[in-house]
Amino acid sequence: MNASVFQHRENPAGKRLALVLALAVHLFLAALLFYGVQWQTQAPGVVEVELVRAVPLPAAVPPAPTFTPPPEPRPEPRPEPKPESKPVPPKADIAVKTEPPPKAEPKPRLDAFLDQLKQETQRLIQRKQSDATSAALDKEIASREAAARARATADYIAKIRGKIRGNLVVPPGVPGNPEAVFAVTQLPSGEILNVRLKHTSGHAALDTAIERAIRKSSPLPKPEQGDLFSRDLELKFRPLED
Repeated sequence: MNASVFQHRENPAGKRLALVLALAVHLFLAALLFYGVQWQTQAPGVVEVELVRAVPLPAAVPPAPTFTPPPEPRPEPRPEPKPESKPVPPKADIAVKTEPPPKAEPKPRLDAFLDQLKQETQRLIQRKQSDATSAALDKEIASREAAARARATADYIAKIRGKIRGNLVVPPGVPGNPEAVFAVTQLPSGEILNVRLKHTSGHAALDTAIERAIRKSSPLPKPEQGDLFSRDLELKFRPLED
């Protein structure tokens, strides 16, 4: 009984709702059809455009400067802690043999130059010593030759004077021991060409006796060495000479 009553009450409301919905759909379709036709048949309207003077835009405001924060400083790397060096125990006193530092090898060019310089210096020293020795030897030889020549010359003059003295007769009454000097010119053969008194003894008789003895001694003795011959001789005489 309750179920039939409930169905009898629900049917009239559902029908009314269906009718309302169907009516609303038809009205919507009719309105849509009407406005669609009106839109297609209606002429397009004139569009009016009003020209308006452009108003200058305000000057662009520069953007505010942006503040860039400074970069944060990077933390400096911390030095790694060095390991503490352990104290080295003192070594016992042991004599350590130190080797001498290696000598630097000389450059070949410098060695060659030094060797050449040394050789040249040695040659100059030897040459100087040789020259000095040679000069000393030459001096010694010259000295000996001069001494020998002087002795030979003295012997040569002594022979001439000895021959002349053998022919001299000293006049009596000559006081003292005056000296007379004569210049004698001779030939290589010893023949006398001229006798001249250079310094008188102060006694004419003695000068004459000496000149006479010189001329009487021609030819004069020859030297043992031919190079000792002299064309001009200077002879000195004293009456009391041995």
